[in-house]
Amino acid sequence: MMGLGATALALSGARLGAATTAKPLRGLFPIGFTPFTPDDKIDLDGLAAQVKFCNRGSVHGLMWPQNASGWNTMSEKERLDGAEAILSAGKGGKSAIVIGVQGTDLDTVTRYARQAEKLGADGIVSLPPTGVSDEKEILAYYQKVGSITSLPFFAQAVGNISVDLLVEMFKTIPTFRYVKDETGNPLERIAELRERTGDQLKVFSGGGAATMILEMERGFSGACPYVDLADVFASAYDLWHEGKRQEAFDMFGRIQAFASITPVSSVDIMIARGVFKPGTKLRIAAPAADAAGGRGGAAGGRTRGLHLSIDEIRKELDAYLKPYLKA
Repeated sequence: MMGLGATALALSGARLGAATTAKPLRGLFPIGFTPFTPDDKIDLDGLAAQVKFCNRGSVHGLMWPQNASGWNTMSEKERLDGAEAILSAGKGGKSAIVIGVQGTDLDTVTRYARQAEKLGADGIVSLPPTGVSDEKEILAYYQKVGSITSLPFFAQAVGNISVDLLVEMFKTIPTFRYVKDETGNPLERIAELRERTGDQLKVFSGGGAATMILEMERGFSGACPYVDLADVFASAYDLWHEGKRQEAFDMFGRIQAFASITPVSSVDIMIARGVFKPGTKLRIAAPAADAAGGRGGAAGGRTRGLHLSIDEIRKELDAYLKPYLKA
């Protein structure tokens, strides 16, 4: 009995140690780009460089692959190879890695989720099944996905996913404690979500973190912009939560001002910053930068900036943001 008690105590201590050393799932979790070479091969070195960029820049986390990553343009092998490259590059770093596991069927989703768990992901995220609008079917899908691993589970709420459905998911899926909410107006939904889940369902924003100041005022736990200026976003987030709200406002304003010069959703900024190689391309077209479209641009979408050359972007970065670029 004494032996069993000691073993149980040791196991309990091990679990406690694991819990206390887990990376926090809060803050800036940009959606990673998927870089491809000029001959359309996935650039695994570029994916690894993106993770290292986030770690250098004190960015809280990274999600890949989701919509801005072009997840549905990739083969299963590209997805698996990409996740392995990202998770390998993230070992020992402070940025948490959340791997997207949505797929064409549950068997495929299971392979993605189990690989993520095996290779040390800090969490998984999934969009709802494509073309499904019935909430009972969506609930059943998420219940299955949430039971595949013990990893913290993010749901990406898009389409018509109601607050009632998210609350039911929270009650019936033990691993589901995070939502990237992009349904309707998340700024209007968050108060009810927090109240009905005892503030235990942590809400992240999508939409390029275009309204991040207001989101933080209303209790969002994190935001998911593009990677290009994620270090500046993270600085604004950290300043806010240190109680330096005016400084946070000013830092966020620098991002908005830069978005009036050139789209902050552009992979060219990653090339200009030396993260991706010249000639890197995406398989999806990055959206234009405007706040009306939720992409972190100037208010009301009155200006969309210009698509500058790499050299022009580098000069603009040096002129206006150089002191604030950590990565």
